[in-house]
Amino acid sequence: MEKNASFTLKFENCMNVFVAADNIISPLGFSSKANFASLKQMKTGVQFFETSVFSNEPVHAAIIDETIIKNEFQKVNATESYTKLEKLAILSIRNALNENNLIDIKSPKTLIVFSSTKGNIDLLDSKSASKFDKKRLLLWETANVIGSYFGNPNTPIVISNACISGVLALILGKRLLEENQYENIVVVGVDLISHFVVSGFQSFKAISNEIAKPYDANRTGISLGEAAGTIILTNKKEHLNSTLEPILVKGGASSNDANHISGPSRTGDGLLLAIEKSLQESNLTADKIDFISGHGTATLFNDEMEALAINDAHLENVPMNSLKSYFGHTLGAAGIIESVVTLESMRNNTLIGTYSYSSPGTSKPVNILSTTKEKNISNCLKTAAGFGGCNAAIVFSKQ
Repeated sequence: MEKNASFTLKFENCMNVFVAADNIISPLGFSSKANFASLKQMKTGVQFFETSVFSNEPVHAAIIDETIIKNEFQKVNATESYTKLEKLAILSIRNALNENNLIDIKSPKTLIVFSSTKGNIDLLDSKSASKFDKKRLLLWETANVIGSYFGNPNTPIVISNACISGVLALILGKRLLEENQYENIVVVGVDLISHFVVSGFQSFKAISNEIAKPYDANRTGISLGEAAGTIILTNKKEHLNSTLEPILVKGGASSNDANHISGPSRTGDGLLLAIEKSLQESNLTADKIDFISGHGTATLFNDEMEALAINDAHLENVPMNSLKSYFGHTLGAAGIIESVVTLESMRNNTLIGTYSYSSPGTSKPVNILSTTKEKNISNCLKTAAGFGGCNAAIVFSKQ
């Protein structure tokens, strides 16, 4: 791909897409507000595990207490048996719905989009597998189980495209609403920590021996985490909570640099293209972006690639953070829970500092926040990148 390649796109859809409700479930809490309160105090959910069922070696990870999940799920009075991942997805959707009683989850005009990279991967463990049908390992079956719990009449759509899955699911939801195929899209993302997941990243020598340090000169790799997140989108302004300032999904785009099965492009051109197309669809120029929620895995090549793309997009002076040192890398949930934090930042005009960031560690400068600060925010950019060279970006704006 030629650097800064030109392109022409037409965006004829004029239907607005709004955020109607949202939720985060993580080690930091079971609501968006609880998580944001912890983030403002720069509390991390990543802990050190000397021994664990998910790793043969000591590891830092963000794990949700299963006792709390069990206690919370008992409140929904479910009679059927659900996996840990399914419980998290159901609880996250329910908590988001409780924030906005104008969304009818049982309506044929409401669709569920399910984002996950691994789904019920913990069922590969023989102890867990014996409790559930082996079909529950299939993402489409997991999505159907979640949809059936809520009595939603539509077949859920599954998005599983490495670590851009969450952002890509939001972009898809926006497209479907613009085409007026539905009135509401419930986008839910969830992934778990398991021995399979941890050993995979350990085989790449990609896991840090400390809490991840995104964009820092002393970064040594990722911390993993598990979480669930939900964002409900609508094209009906009357479905919005009247007490909240409306936030729009203005634009979004994805790309693939086809560089390597696990390594990102060394030039950042793929992410640059996604950013530029997102800004174009949003009818915004780079100088109108107030904040960037970066992908920031704290691996050597990802953070460097992002910095190059941000510079080529002329966004190097825009305040930017990564939340991976708070939540760990939550895979298919990452793009959603990090977008929810972005929404909370916009509502509160508060930017979260990057935990443990101290020294610039990329060849091109980026404006990484090291502390929490107040700032008026109107337009935000969220970026994502993943295995296979996939990239995505999305823009949120106050109306």
